Amino acid sequence: MNFTRWSARLPGTQRRAAARTEHPVSPDRRGDGSVPAARAEQLTDDAPPVLAVDELPVREVLDRVPALVALVHGPEHRLAYVNDAYTAAFGVRPVGEPAREALPELDELGLLPLLDQVLRSAKPRTVKSRKVPGGRSYTFTCTPVDASPDGQGGGVLVFATDVTDHAEAAERLRASERRQRETAVTLQRSLLPQELEEPDDLRIAATYQPGGTEAAVGGDWYDVITLGGGRTALVIGDVMGRGVRAAAVMGQLRTAVRAYARLDLPPHEILQLLDGLATEIDANQIATCVYAIHDPNEGRLVYASAGHLPILVRDESGVVHRADEPTGPPLGTGGWLHASGSVPLGPGSTAVLYTDGLVERRDEDLDEGIASLERALAGATGTPQVICDRLVRSAGVTADHDDDVAVLVLQHPSRTGPDGELFRNAALELLGGVEAAPRARAFASGVLTSWRFPGDLHDLGVLAASELVANSLQHGTPPMRLRLRRTDRRLIIEVTDGDDHLPRRRRAEPADEAGRGIAIVATIASGWGSRRTPGGGKAVWCEFALPRGGS
Repeated sequence: MNFTRWSARLPGTQRRAAARTEHPVSPDRRGDGSVPAARAEQLTDDAPPVLAVDELPVREVLDRVPALVALVHGPEHRLAYVNDAYTAAFGVRPVGEPAREALPELDELGLLPLLDQVLRSAKPRTVKSRKVPGGRSYTFTCTPVDASPDGQGGGVLVFATDVTDHAEAAERLRASERRQRETAVTLQRSLLPQELEEPDDLRIAATYQPGGTEAAVGGDWYDVITLGGGRTALVIGDVMGRGVRAAAVMGQLRTAVRAYARLDLPPHEILQLLDGLATEIDANQIATCVYAIHDPNEGRLVYASAGHLPILVRDESGVVHRADEPTGPPLGTGGWLHASGSVPLGPGSTAVLYTDGLVERRDEDLDEGIASLERALAGATGTPQVICDRLVRSAGVTADHDDDVAVLVLQHPSRTGPDGELFRNAALELLGGVEAAPRARAFASGVLTSWRFPGDLHDLGVLAASELVANSLQHGTPPMRLRLRRTDRRLIIEVTDGDDHLPRRRRAEPADEAGRGIAIVATIASGWGSRRTPGGGKAVWCEFALPRGGS
């Protein structure tokens, strides 16, 4: 075997040979070995000769290389040579045998087809960090060489570098990243609602899909909050950023939203409060959010948006509407007055709130993603959960998706027949005067009787309506209205007037002639509350839980 011919194929050899051709060495110095001119004057007559690279014994060099070296030749890749490092790693290998029998470790790693490719293409190939039996990891480089003395045969030089330390370090890093991601996902899921609240008038479903293993968990969230009086708040948001920090900020914002919702403020005022809080949490952290309120008496969804994507609503006929306006900047930017808008949400309608992971793609415009979602919603039917799953599938969201996805679907079902009998409304305009209170009592009594409420609930409802009307007549201003509403779960009594001063429950002294109305209502009802109405004025309400299984 001519190892000198093989060495000519090693990387760098041809380049150095070309350099020597351009700058030939004088014959009188060829035997002594050549050195750079800058160092020649430093040598003495007694200095030992320096061998040229071409004159080094190749086999001795390869035997001492710490990397694993093997040489195969021919179409069967018959083993021609292995160095000492290779023998130390895998044992003695029979020279002359095909690689499949002589080098079984390469066969187990799937490198034999790679040898075929190198032999055919005459181009080197590299595979990184392959673990061999025994637990060590190597990076294999296969280089074509001329393996026959006459230059007619082809061979492959296999060069393997031990990268065990690097591979183990990379695995430790990946394990650490997996633990951090699992922590973020666990935190994220624990901060989301474990069970959605179930309003009387809406059917709701939601889903959250974290990003794939290559994407850090974001700060997407959603929530459903029953406000009392039959009204429901719906929230969806997205904290910019990734990882545990984004999830922690999301948890703080979600908790704040639930607290602010108890104030029963208009959506834009809720966002104003959240904007200030987001700045206090982290001045460099911003978030988008939509806060919407559904009132079954109005048949509309009143909302405010802080830089979030538009709500989509499909009406009873299947036409999809996009609630584009108004939209303010994200939370945490400060200095902006948000505004509320509204979109119809009558019986038979379906609304979708979502985060950007559902519609945003790197290779297409955001509007195209929203338009695709509109088309998917137009053809989606069934329960909210079925629609939710279908929208996620149509958007191509998989387990390795590159962003978090949160979707909230709500339906205002059309109720007919016996089911419709369980959802009733009745209202009376109050003109004021001494006859208003008797009229209100008579109206409430007649309505509750027609709804076939039991006697004790009938009397409590009439008493609550009388006290709320009396309070409005004494402290409020026209126009005034008494509204009664029943669902399959509760009776709701609400009185509105033109004065925006909200009542509060207080303790009346024995000598006081007033101040007991709200206290009485709070005592007999399951819950009560008040809020300011958009056009000025207020609404005061109370509700009674209905017995299960009937009126």
